[in-house]
Amino acid sequence: MTASEFHLTIDEDGTRALDALASATQLPKLRLKDALNKGAVWLRGRGGEQRLRRATKSLRRGDQIALYYDEALLKLEPPQPQLIADEIAYSVWHKPAGLLAQGTRYGDHCALLRWCEKHFTPARDCFLVHRLDREAEGLMLIAHTRKAADAFSKLWQQRDITKQYRVIAHGNIGAVGEQRIIELPLDDKPCRTEFQIAGYDANNYRTTLAVTLITGRKHQIRRHLASIGFPVVGDYRYGKGGEPLALRAVLLAFRCPLSGREKLFSIE
Repeated sequence: MTASEFHLTIDEDGTRALDALASATQLPKLRLKDALNKGAVWLRGRGGEQRLRRATKSLRRGDQIALYYDEALLKLEPPQPQLIADEIAYSVWHKPAGLLAQGTRYGDHCALLRWCEKHFTPARDCFLVHRLDREAEGLMLIAHTRKAADAFSKLWQQRDITKQYRVIAHGNIGAVGEQRIIELPLDDKPCRTEFQIAGYDANNYRTTLAVTLITGRKHQIRRHLASIGFPVVGDYRYGKGGEPLALRAVLLAFRCPLSGREKLFSIE
C-alpha cells in the first residue's frame, strides 16, 4: 500500500481508537498499533489536535481521528543520534544524516525530537528551537522547558549564536585560507553566508569549506553555494546528488540565556 489518508468521526462514546481505525481501514490491528506508536495517528477533539499513540484510548462522540499511513516510512529504522551534552534545561545532540529534526503527519519515529522524548527518564518536555536538513548531520539543541525554548528561540532570532559548518563543494573555489561572503537574497529576504576555504582535493576536484551562517534561511548554504556554481557534494536538490550530502553542523557557541555562561559545543 502506498501513502494513504483515512479520516473518520466517532459516533459513539467509549469507542476505542484501535477498533475505530480497524473498522474504517481494514488494516491489521498489529499494523495499526505500530502506526499509533510511531505517531501516524492524530486526534482532534475538545482539547485541540495532537498525536494519538494509545490504542486503547476511549474516544468521545464527535472526536475526529486521522491516520496518515505510509507503509514504507513506518518500516524505516531511524539512525541513532548521540547525546553530546545534557544541560537539564536543554540538551545538545549529534543528529546523523537521515534523521528528521521533527516528525511529519505520517509519523515521528524517524525524528530527533521524538528520540529525545523517549530518551530521558523521567520524561521531559522537548521543544525544537532550530532545524537541520534531514540529509545533513551535526549539532542540534533541544530545549526541555518552555522558558528555555523561548530564550533560545530569541537567541536564534537575534543571531546571537555562532553556527559553523564543514562543507565539501564541487570545484576549485579558490586558494586555501581565502575568505568569501555570499549575500544573495533568498525567498525575498536578505541572506549572508561567510566561508573560508579549508582545503582542496585536486584528485576529486572538490573544495572543503568552513562555513559560518549569519542568517538562517531554508537550505541557505546549499542554495548559496549552488548559486555561485559550486554545489555541495551529494546535494540532489541543487546539485548532482548520487552520494551522501557533505554538510556537517560542527559547532554551536553562545552565551547561555539561562545561566549567562559562555558555551561551546563542537564535534570537530
